[in-house]
Amino acid sequence: CENALDPSQSKLVSAYIDKLLVWNQRMNLTSVTDRKEMMERHIRDSLSLLPVIEKHCSLSDGNLKVVDIGSGAGLPGIIFGIARPNWKITLIESIQKKCDFLEDAVLAVSLQNVSVVRARAEEKGRDAEFRETFDVAVARAVAEMRVLAELCLPFVAAGGIMVAAKGANPEEEVKSAEEAITLLGGSCANIIEVDSESPFGTRTAVVCLKATPTPEKYPRRPGAP
Repeated sequence: CENALDPSQSKLVSAYIDKLLVWNQRMNLTSVTDRKEMMERHIRDSLSLLPVIEKHCSLSDGNLKVVDIGSGAGLPGIIFGIARPNWKITLIESIQKKCDFLEDAVLAVSLQNVSVVRARAEEKGRDAEFRETFDVAVARAVAEMRVLAELCLPFVAAGGIMVAAKGANPEEEVKSAEEAITLLGGSCANIIEVDSESPFGTRTAVVCLKATPTPEKYPRRPGAP
């Protein structure tokens, strides 16, 4: 997966990891503190989602609008921003300290195509500037599928996709979320194995197509999904 990066992009990823390791001493952004493990787990995991997105989003110009929900340490959003400079990435994160890190990291690697928004997804999903304006909503290590559907699908325009990074064997979780996905305007949750390993086996990406607009009452207030 690291082959998805050219030498200049690899350099930027390295600068991002430097920044993450420094900030991680001040606040808990990731439990992984070893550089090699960070490359194997976080970076590879983020890059492994790119082929999945590109397979499902065939825009002729390739200029995708992507929102990373609950971005945390900027994974996968910042890595997407480095690997795909023509994509426009919005990182949504509700915790101010994490937003401070994200802004510092974006600045450190000079990413013109990545912006940071401090907000709850439940609130921004109702904001006309953000609602149903993205080609892709992505989430990694945020919540279970039923909750993710309500947090992510309101951001996605009809014809776009939601991608949830999951571990091995998420079938049961996906099955229990089917009703919620349909209710929110989504359809056909595909489970795709990706080129990333966890201690429990090959990781997966769950892809939901946004079929119809999300009903106005969703997302509900913070804490309700």
